[in-house]
Amino acid sequence: MQQILLINVSGDDKPGVTSAVTHVLAQYDVIILDIGQAVIHDTLSLGVLARLSSQYEPSQVLEEVAFAIRDLGMQMRVEPVSEASYQTWVSQQGKPRHIVSLLTRVVSAQHIARITEVTSAHGLNIDKIARLSGRTPLDRLDTDGKACVEFSVRGEARDLGVLRTSLLELSTDLDVDIAYQEDTIFRRHRRLVVFDMDSTLIESEVIDELAIQAGVGAEVADITERAMHGELDFADSFRQRVALLEGLDESVLETVYQDLVLTEGAEHLMQTLTTLGYKTAILSGGFTYFAERIRQRLGMDYMFANELDISDGKVTGKVSGNIVDGERKAELLVQLAAQEVISLEQTIAVGDGANDLPMLSLAGLGIAFRAKPLVRANAKQAISHLGLDGILYLMGISDRDMISRDS
Repeated sequence: MQQILLINVSGDDKPGVTSAVTHVLAQYDVIILDIGQAVIHDTLSLGVLARLSSQYEPSQVLEEVAFAIRDLGMQMRVEPVSEASYQTWVSQQGKPRHIVSLLTRVVSAQHIARITEVTSAHGLNIDKIARLSGRTPLDRLDTDGKACVEFSVRGEARDLGVLRTSLLELSTDLDVDIAYQEDTIFRRHRRLVVFDMDSTLIESEVIDELAIQAGVGAEVADITERAMHGELDFADSFRQRVALLEGLDESVLETVYQDLVLTEGAEHLMQTLTTLGYKTAILSGGFTYFAERIRQRLGMDYMFANELDISDGKVTGKVSGNIVDGERKAELLVQLAAQEVISLEQTIAVGDGANDLPMLSLAGLGIAFRAKPLVRANAKQAISHLGLDGILYLMGISDRDMISRDS
C-alpha cells in the first residue's frame, strides 16, 4: 500500500527551510506529488504532498525531517492522505479556473469576507490568494493608494450570469472594483492594448471643452452625455456637436490642449506596457489634433481619430473623412490585431462610452473605465475606483514584477 503524506512546515521565514526538508525526503526516494510555499509578513508556510517508498517506515522519514528543521526553529504538522482522496484531487485537474480580482484603495476584512462568501455560494473553491499591489506603509493607509488582491478559483459557477450580477452588485455595495475572468494562457500574454481618449486617457471630453470656448457648452455637453449613455446615435450626435463649433478660431485648439489633464495612472501604465513590449493605440471619437499629441506624449504606437475641418483659421463645423464611431473602432481593433499577427484574445480594449462597447466586446479583455452605467453593465470588466494603471492587475502584473524589472 502506498503511503501518501501531507507535510506542513511553518515558522519564521529564513533561508534553507525547503532545502532541509527536501534533502531528507530525497534520501528516502520520496516522490513529490505537490508542493507549495507562501510567506506572509516573514512567516513561512511550506506544504509538501509526498508519496513515500514502501521500503521505509514513515515514522523514520518524519523523524529525520523534524530533526532537520528543529535547528531552524520550524514546526511540522503531518496528515495522512488516502489513495481515494488523492485520486479525487487528481480528477479535479482540468476543471475551469477563474481569477477574481479585488481592486480598491485599501483592502479591508469586509471586502475579503463578502467576496469569498459570494464565490463559495456559487460553488467555487479558492485555490490561492495573492496580493498584487505593493506593501503599504501604515502612514499611507488613509491616502489614495491602490491595492489588489487576486483569488484563483476552481470549478464552474452554478449560474454564471447570476454570479456576475452578484459581483457587480457587491462592487457597488462595497465601493470597490471586482473582476471575474477566465484564467487562460492569454491572460498574461496579451500583446495589443487600445484606448478611447476622452474621459479615458484624459479626464475631459475635448469637444465639450471646445464648445465652452465657442459659447455653446451646455448644448454640446447635453448631446455628449446622451450619446455616451447610448441614447443617441454617435455619428449623428457627433455631427450635431461639431456643427455647433462653426466659426471657432483655430488658436483655441492649442488653448484647450494645454489644459488637458492625463487620467490618473495613464503615464505609469504606458511606461509599463512599453517596457514589456506591448503595442498600444488610441481609437478615439475625438479629434486627431489632440489624439496625436496625446499619442506622442504617452509614447503610444497608433492613433485613429476624426479630422476636424478648418478653413482660413476657423472651424467649419464639419469633419473630414469617415467618423470614428463604435463600429469603426471595432474594425480598427480587428485591423490592428491582424497587422500585429495576433488573435483578438490577445487584445485589450479600454473605454467609457456606449460607442466603445463594440470594441470592448470583441477584445479578449474589454474594460469599462470609469464608465457610464450602461457600459459598465455590458462590459466584461470594469474599473471605477482606481487609475488606469489598475489595468495591470487585471493582466496579472504585480507591483513586485515592476519593482524587480526596474531595479
